[in-house]
Amino acid sequence: MKLLNIGFGNSVNADRIIAMVSPDSAPIKRIVGDCKEKGTLIDASQGRKTRTVIIMDNDQVVLSYLQPETLTERINGEEEEEEI
Repeated sequence: MKLLNIGFGNSVNADRIIAMVSPDSAPIKRIVGDCKEKGTLIDASQGRKTRTVIIMDNDQVVLSYLQPETLTERINGEEEEEEI
């Protein structure tokens, strides 16, 4: 199991991530709203502006204040270190 640091000491299981997307589009806003109603939304942004919506394979959605590019670099950097 690989943990991905999503900011403020919070981590998610990187193996369970389906997508990391920007929160700006209407479909993503609907997904976030639906998850909030169902109780499957995890807000790890700690009051800061949400910059990434992380969609997990267990129908949970996680909000992070870090950019999607930053999180992608963290995942790729960890994978490269493990292969060496």
